[in-house]
Amino acid sequence: MCEANAYLKKQNGESILLMENVFCLKPEGSSLLLKNIFGEQKVVDAEIHQISLMEHKILLESNE
Repeated sequence: MCEANAYLKKQNGESILLMENVFCLKPEGSSLLLKNIFGEQKVVDAEIHQISLMEHKILLESNE
């Protein structure tokens, strides 16, 4: 399986879990659409900071 957990990086350096088991990450204008294996979808106003395929981790930074 190639799913990853998506986290949102906060200004203080910490990150919060946005969604688990993400299999699709698609840009939509200045936002990102995340989809997971359970059929959940989430649109976030963020950009990609880092993706680690070995750690199955997606780190996003807020555009706000």
